[in-house]
Amino acid sequence: MRIVRLANFVTGRSGGLRTALCQLGAQYQAVGHDPVLVVPGRRDADEWHPWGRVITLAGPEVPRTGGYRLLTDRRRVARVLAGLVPDRIEVSDRSTLRWTGDWARAHGVPSLMVSHESLTGLLGEWRVPHALRRRIADRFNGETAQAYDRVVCTTRWAADEFERIGAPVELVPLGVDLDTFRPDRADARLRERHADPSEVLLVHCARMSVEKRPELAVDALAELRRAGVPAVLLMVGDGPLRPALARRAEGLPVTFTGFLPDRAAVAALLASADVVLAPGPVETFGLAGLEALACGTPVVVNAASALPEVVGSAGVAAYGSAESLAEAVTRLLDRPEAERRRSARARAEEFGWPASAAGFLRVHDALPAEPTRLAPAAV
Repeated sequence: MRIVRLANFVTGRSGGLRTALCQLGAQYQAVGHDPVLVVPGRRDADEWHPWGRVITLAGPEVPRTGGYRLLTDRRRVARVLAGLVPDRIEVSDRSTLRWTGDWARAHGVPSLMVSHESLTGLLGEWRVPHALRRRIADRFNGETAQAYDRVVCTTRWAADEFERIGAPVELVPLGVDLDTFRPDRADARLRERHADPSEVLLVHCARMSVEKRPELAVDALAELRRAGVPAVLLMVGDGPLRPALARRAEGLPVTFTGFLPDRAAVAALLASADVVLAPGPVETFGLAGLEALACGTPVVVNAASALPEVVGSAGVAAYGSAESLAEAVTRLLDRPEAERRRSARARAEEFGWPASAAGFLRVHDALPAEPTRLAPAAV
């Protein structure tokens, strides 16, 4: 089965979405399917990877997003789709690529949309009044649900905004790379470079953008220091807020690592930390938090997000203030280290990419089977 997947807002440095696209593609290919990924980039490309064929179409950069680009030429994307003759399409974008659902229906191709964000939550972050944000989200989500044969959400939290309007949703959790992210990645020498033996090493690993609320990690560190907790913080990643965060962190023991392309290096930092902070309030799954758990490191998460559902008792949920996050860190540190690390790894082992891909494929298999009415064409 040729599964053509499309996504916007993906770059070489994007985090959770890119990880999910690559991991699911690799799993699809491993069980005999033909995954093709179509994404925007700086220039055109057509490449083969362990996660399948990747077609990059040149697209404009979205200002002040740190490099995100868009597939804006609908005619060209439609020609690429026609040339690929898909058996299924899987779209990881509910807004700028929603038109592909209509294209699929017109060409007899079953379609699936994966909702990787909460529109209600994002509107809240943009300060849209509560009553208005629900009306906007409900109308938009209703149109999205009608455009595709199926909508997939990765957590019950993410599915809520579709279920409240009566739109059917398939629930399929994402996974974690349990081989790359594991407790024995912990590196004593790496830890010594960032923290003294008596200090608490905190890590924030996420894109530095508004919706991730990275400033809460810096402010939580300040709260801990004021309370006498000898904590230090590593900010792993990059994004448009990094300069402002650096100014905010002046006078505090905060290290900015920048983007780390080596996943094993990221795993070593996560495994060497005492606690990982995930303060984003609109996370619909939170892969970075799950990767921390796989490394045996507990996570403090935002109670407003989907992450409490994901981390379970292996983490602590805190409401969106620096004081609440700092208090949650101390609660985690009060647990015996061996116990909290064992609990973290055990929770992560409940999620794996093979099981996640199998869930997505079950949804694909259940899509209405209509014969594709396309003829092959040049891509």
